[in-house]
Amino acid sequence: MNSSNHVHIVEVGPRDGLQNEKTLLPAAVKIELIDRLSATGLKTIEATSFVSPKWVPQLADAAEVFSAIRKVEGVNYPVLVPNEQGYLRAREVNVREVAIFTAASETFSRKNTNASIDESMARFVPVIEHAQADDVTVRGYISTVLGCPYEGDVPVSEVVRVAVRLYQLGCREISLGDTIGVGTPAKARAMLRAVAQEVPMEALAVHFHDTYGQALANILACLEEGVRVVDSAVSGTGGCPYAKGATGNVASEDVIYMLHGMGMTTGVDLDQLIATGAWLAGQLGKETASRVTRARTAS
Repeated sequence: MNSSNHVHIVEVGPRDGLQNEKTLLPAAVKIELIDRLSATGLKTIEATSFVSPKWVPQLADAAEVFSAIRKVEGVNYPVLVPNEQGYLRAREVNVREVAIFTAASETFSRKNTNASIDESMARFVPVIEHAQADDVTVRGYISTVLGCPYEGDVPVSEVVRVAVRLYQLGCREISLGDTIGVGTPAKARAMLRAVAQEVPMEALAVHFHDTYGQALANILACLEEGVRVVDSAVSGTGGCPYAKGATGNVASEDVIYMLHGMGMTTGVDLDQLIATGAWLAGQLGKETASRVTRARTAS
């Protein structure tokens, strides 16, 4: 087990959080969101996605948003890119860190990217070649690691296989995503343990959705296994446009409250983050999904 007391939070609200919200936010609001998050002490904020506006209208303003956010020294602002074209668009606005994405289930991969897992991997090769030449960091996402909306249970061996391929291709970090939030602590622990036998734990992150209220428990189980990078979204925003019924990401406020209560460090100002989450909920015209915010508001 990793004995480090520090957990690195990857804030995915501006990208994975907003991409499935029905309320379309203007670029100015997204820019303010990222600037607010930058002031909380977060060190990695996934800013946007350079995918086709046809598929994700919410993020059609990716170049405008990324160009206008205030880049704080010491904070990374990765963006999602689906292929070489997306990478080149991102580089036009001087993106320094990108993320690529695939799945552990074939059906989900085809629904999400219109490509098989192997075809997705082939698309990544030129992206990673460009990134290595440009000194750009690459992160890899794997969806459906604990269950698929089309296939049901996903064999752990498939998760391991995909993770190893991404690592061998050159991904610095690989995020293991429970896209539909069906995982439980025992399954999450077993999956992470299996992957960590082939990919170094320090290169792994976990990404849980909270469909069945299991996200915090799953994170705790993975922390006990030694993972020290956790993805979360401010105010619990998000879901997945290709996973019917999936609820939002685990709320960053709730994750950090739990971690600080365990005596672990994140470097994040929880009060500032709670205020940002409440502000974002207002912009989206919804009640915050953060349990911490609701509890503090009620008191």
